[in-house]
Amino acid sequence: MKAHTIQNRRSSRMRKVLCIAATLAVVAEPIAARSDWPSERPLKVIVPYTAGGPSDTVTRAIAKRLAERIGQNIVVENRPGANSALGIGQAAQMPADGYTFVTVLPAFLINSNLNKNIPYKLQDLAPVSLMADMPLFLFTNKDVPGQTIADMVKYFRSNPGKANYASSGEGSSAHLTGSYFALRNGLQMTHVPYKGASQFLPDLVSGQVSMVFDAMVLEMPYVKEGKLKALAIASRNRYPDAPDIPTMQESGYPGFIMGSWAGLMAPAGTPAAAIERMSREIAEIVKQPEVVATFKHLGFLPMGTSPQEFKSFLNDETERYAKILKDSNVKPE
Repeated sequence: MKAHTIQNRRSSRMRKVLCIAATLAVVAEPIAARSDWPSERPLKVIVPYTAGGPSDTVTRAIAKRLAERIGQNIVVENRPGANSALGIGQAAQMPADGYTFVTVLPAFLINSNLNKNIPYKLQDLAPVSLMADMPLFLFTNKDVPGQTIADMVKYFRSNPGKANYASSGEGSSAHLTGSYFALRNGLQMTHVPYKGASQFLPDLVSGQVSMVFDAMVLEMPYVKEGKLKALAIASRNRYPDAPDIPTMQESGYPGFIMGSWAGLMAPAGTPAAAIERMSREIAEIVKQPEVVATFKHLGFLPMGTSPQEFKSFLNDETERYAKILKDSNVKPE
């Protein structure tokens, strides 16, 4: 009888231990690894630039349809500052639970070469998908003389001190492209950084800044109104919806191929199930006719890569920007 009682107690303890272990296993399981993800709460996508710019436009276009496909709300938060470093740094510090993502542009890579004090490291974020490629156009104020790059450069050389260019911040693709342009022409040009594309547009239209390399989303309506001029596109080929705008190469700048892009990343350690699901959904979304039409109208090229493809792309871009920074003599801060 005594032995039987001891055995019962042991069995009871074992059941409790197994029960506790099972409970802990459920608690320890990453939320995003469960089959019901993302039912826990709305997802958040941080855009480290001002509202209305290219990265914001791409993100919101995809987020709207992504929410419908995964059955969960998606909150897009604009957190501009320090050429995207502020918002990216905040995203990198968020829990890697599959509920926080961040949109990145080339500045994500360039910042690490220019600023030793940025609040993140490249390895703090995991690639999800390259969402869109964004060709850069050369826009000038309407009062800059001439209709070609040669006319503009001639004017800048004849009027020292008037040559300047805008960008969305130190280390942005617009900064590097403008610096490279100045180098190719032997010009002394003043770089005027802003917090985002929507911030520099009024000054470009008013003539406070002379030119900018940017995607066409904000500037092209002003080109049609005659308030700005589009002199060239820094891609291999002319843009289908703007066939009259020559490439930089056609304008006398061999090898001048520069661009921007928008990708989605997540805090390092985010469960692979969440990353893979997001990547697959984005790949399908960018194929939708209405999305393709929207991107085309804005000057974006839909991409929708896998996480592995995006990682390889980032590695190649890191090497390319390092060379451009060196050739353009852009110094770290």
